[in-house]
Amino acid sequence: MPHQSADRTSDTPLTVAGVFRFLVGHPTWLLRRWNWKAAILSSAARGALFFVTNLRAGTGAAAAALLTEFVLRASTAGFYGATTQAFRRAKPERAATATVSVLLPVMTHSVELLVHWFRGTNELLLSIAVSAVFTVVSTQFNLFAMRRDVLIVGDGSRSLLGDLRQVPRLACDFVGQLLGDTSAGARARAVRLISRL
Repeated sequence: MPHQSADRTSDTPLTVAGVFRFLVGHPTWLLRRWNWKAAILSSAARGALFFVTNLRAGTGAAAAALLTEFVLRASTAGFYGATTQAFRRAKPERAATATVSVLLPVMTHSVELLVHWFRGTNELLLSIAVSAVFTVVSTQFNLFAMRRDVLIVGDGSRSLLGDLRQVPRLACDFVGQLLGDTSAGARARAVRLISRL
């Protein structure tokens, strides 16, 4: 029996365990599905986070932390994005979301901590803590978006610009879901909440 792709679009979704088995048995899939969109967006966002959290150590230290994080994320975030994309069809959805919310922070921040420790990033613990919180929220949002065919690569993907046009609406829907609100007014309340930030 031929093996089915972890990113298939058939009516029968994969289980969380099925995705794990697929990724362990086919690690090159992550290379083929390297998510360049995740690499670009994560590098920019994480670089900015590390710059801001290291500013109190001086602009030189902040710039060094930004550059370190930018290079690290440019080379690794595509694989993390591919991992998230692999789980986008997995059921039950809550188990898939919980899995990537734990799996990705463990994968990413173990490497991140070592790289910044060797590099000598000044505000190391604060930087990693802020980055870890960002990872949990951004991974859940990315999975939410990928389930709606946004921020994916490969079959069914669109341009990055096309995806970014969808992000504000999806962010509102995501916040509404986080608040446990599935009513018709969820988006309006989410928009009001986001506009206050």
